[in-house]
Amino acid sequence: MKNIISKYTKFNYFVQAIIILIIITVVSHIFRQHLDIINITLIHIIPVIYVAIHGKIKTTFFITLISVVCINFLYIPPLYSFNVHNELYLITFAIFAIVGGIITFQSKKLDSQKKQNQLRESLLNIISHDLRTPLATIHGTTNLLLSNDDLSELKKTELLEDINYASLRMKRLITNLLDSTRLSGRIKLKYEWCDFEDIVGVAIENFSQKQSEECLDIELDELGLYWGDNTLLTQLITNLLDNAFKYSKANTRIELQIENFDEYIKITVFNKSEFINKKKLRNIFDKFYRLEDTNDISGSGIGLAICKNIVKLHGGEIKASHKNRGMLIEVDLPVNKKAKL
Repeated sequence: MKNIISKYTKFNYFVQAIIILIIITVVSHIFRQHLDIINITLIHIIPVIYVAIHGKIKTTFFITLISVVCINFLYIPPLYSFNVHNELYLITFAIFAIVGGIITFQSKKLDSQKKQNQLRESLLNIISHDLRTPLATIHGTTNLLLSNDDLSELKKTELLEDINYASLRMKRLITNLLDSTRLSGRIKLKYEWCDFEDIVGVAIENFSQKQSEECLDIELDELGLYWGDNTLLTQLITNLLDNAFKYSKANTRIELQIENFDEYIKITVFNKSEFINKKKLRNIFDKFYRLEDTNDISGSGIGLAICKNIVKLHGGEIKASHKNRGMLIEVDLPVNKKAKL
């Protein structure tokens, strides 16, 4: 039932166009004695335009065919048949197709411009907010250290940790921006034998010592070596942990588990969080998507989108669910090649 509703939502404009066509056809047929063929033809182009606005060329030509068939069956002699004895039928179809094609092309062009504007706006928001925030922390904390000679060693250590944490945030964000650009095109994975223990170790270095020691539980199976892109897999673990740290409840721990199922590697990251419904969970892997009620949490909205791309490039699957009063992200990476030890 949910699949039917989902498909209707996706193609509801086509269903609405069919309904419009039926209504137009019925009304035109009732008043056919008072309408010229040119009026009837113009009326029947309305559903073609309605569908073409959505920028789907195949759907546009399909509704064009249905509209012209209705005109031919009801108004072109011999009536109530699909026989064509003059070129009017073909000319009508050509005109409908040309009009629909032009509108579809323009609609796609406008939609592309809209997406580019949204992308530009999102990037500006990242630069203006998410980069400036850690930069302001680094600048302010550095000035505080330089202007106060009587600070205790404990206070200096705390301030240096703040600088380190802010710089790591900037590093992760810039890395994600660069990876997002790289992964948006066609790339080839740099395959090599990867050790997930090393990958996790490198990923943890992207976070503060307090985060990794006080807030993170790690459980690793005996995994052996995995044939994949070491750099991208490290980024995958980093982004999954970064997302968990951001959205976990205070004073709770993050759970990272990597299991060996022989034919595939399963990576799970769990963090306690507020309830997130299924619709929002489906969207969290979209680029620049952020939950509406998390404006106080810094982030670009591209971390999980990059995770999805990395997993897809390795032929795997990624999904998110709400379990045990928290968010669970599961990644399955197929084992395509086994090391000969």
